[in-house]
Amino acid sequence: MWEILWVWGETFLRWLHVIAAIGWIGSSFYFIHLDYSLQQREGLPAQAYGEAWQVHGGGFYNMVKYLVAPARMPDDLTWFKWEAYATWISGFALVVAIFYASANLYLIDPAVMALSPTAGIAISIAALVLGWAVYDGLCRSPLGRNDTVLAAVGFVFIVALAYAFTKVFSARGAFMQIGAVIGTIMAANVLMVIIPGQRKVVADLIAGRAPDPVHGRRGKQRSTHNNYLTLPVVFVMISNHYPLAYATRFSWVILALTLVMGAVIRHFYNMRHQRQPSPWWTWGVAAVCGLAIVWLSTLGPAQSERPRKRADATAASPVKFAQVEDIVISRCSMCHAEEPVWAGLSVPPKGVLLDTAARIKANARQIAIAAAWSNAMPPSNVTDITAEERDTLGAWISSGRD
Repeated sequence: MWEILWVWGETFLRWLHVIAAIGWIGSSFYFIHLDYSLQQREGLPAQAYGEAWQVHGGGFYNMVKYLVAPARMPDDLTWFKWEAYATWISGFALVVAIFYASANLYLIDPAVMALSPTAGIAISIAALVLGWAVYDGLCRSPLGRNDTVLAAVGFVFIVALAYAFTKVFSARGAFMQIGAVIGTIMAANVLMVIIPGQRKVVADLIAGRAPDPVHGRRGKQRSTHNNYLTLPVVFVMISNHYPLAYATRFSWVILALTLVMGAVIRHFYNMRHQRQPSPWWTWGVAAVCGLAIVWLSTLGPAQSERPRKRADATAASPVKFAQVEDIVISRCSMCHAEEPVWAGLSVPPKGVLLDTAARIKANARQIAIAAAWSNAMPPSNVTDITAEERDTLGAWISSGRD
């Protein structure tokens, strides 16, 4: 009964995370669109920056933005913050429930770095704090005055972190960690910068003081950063289902290309919102990045045992199915069986069964993706599958699965 409750608890937590993320992303996209579509005209209220007319749900809306603040405090004010907080809290809860509770299975890979669960978790949490501290320091430094330079330095910092994580955590854990760092930066922008700045503006209005415009400029900068990071972090959120992204040799480069793809796609729409000429070149960049990601995923799994060879002795002679069956039964079927014998598993992961010859053949594609072309399975290589065995599985798939 406890295992069933745990599974459903994780399921509902994932659902909450998705719901909160939809709310946060929706408000981010909407307000960036609104910001960029504002137009100035004569007759706007004092201190108003611009307005936009919109139609939705059978009605018209007239939106006016005050660049710093209106002359007086409005009677009713809506704060947009809980979507961000709920997204981070539910996301971190998922990290705890999945990656920290089963650190030996999902976070740590002894072939990458021999860590105890406690050490792995401590490094993970420290990286979240350090990631935010470095990013915030960059924004507050002289670099923060130039958005282009700041974006370039921030990009290099995130990619460097992604590479470093591949040398510390398992393939799955490394990808999760960089997603958690980006998500923490985005949520902390709201909690530590945007909302405190808005509170200071509100306090100044109530006290009859002129608000400091720095809070508006800083909040706009951080909000824009969040907008450009949204699409990449969504990709990382769902990447757990795509081993070719996180469990191949150049996963950190794939992450870097995903950052570029997400940023240029958002840039296309942001420019259109400003009624600027459509930057169609962004789709060419996104397509090139996508093709590069596909190619990188073909270069073999993230393995530390030995360099991966696409053509070696294993492929020189035909692979017999008996060899494949022996590998899968000995390395995979203890979990992927009708009644898993692995501690903590009550049902086979994702419902995939690999305990008979027929089932192995039926799931050949999944075996190739998770265990031959990537090292997603077994998690953290808990059953010690060798590089030669992965080559054998890959050669069997390539030869037609006979």
